[in-house]
Amino acid sequence: MPARRVVLAFLLSLPPVGPLLADRASHEEARRALERGEVQPLARILDLARPALAGDVVRTELERDDGRWIYEFRVVTPDGRRIEVKVDAATGEVLRMKGKR
Repeated sequence: MPARRVVLAFLLSLPPVGPLLADRASHEEARRALERGEVQPLARILDLARPALAGDVVRTELERDDGRWIYEFRVVTPDGRRIEVKVDAATGEVLRMKGKR
């Protein structure tokens, strides 16, 4: 089954799954996942993943991949590198880090 991406941009001052750029259906799907306990609020995930997010989070996405919700963070490190960090949205476990120069 191909991965379905639900692209959401978040601000920490908004409710945990309040998107800025997502369409209405994507927003509702994410909200229902939060209500069902399938994902943790963004603020909680950021607390859990903070050690892996060494830098400024510049983009956040919530995606569904093979039935699993994943937060994807784009981070710019203090030395200017751009890294991508994937985190299990249910557990907060860092799944993958990929860096670019």
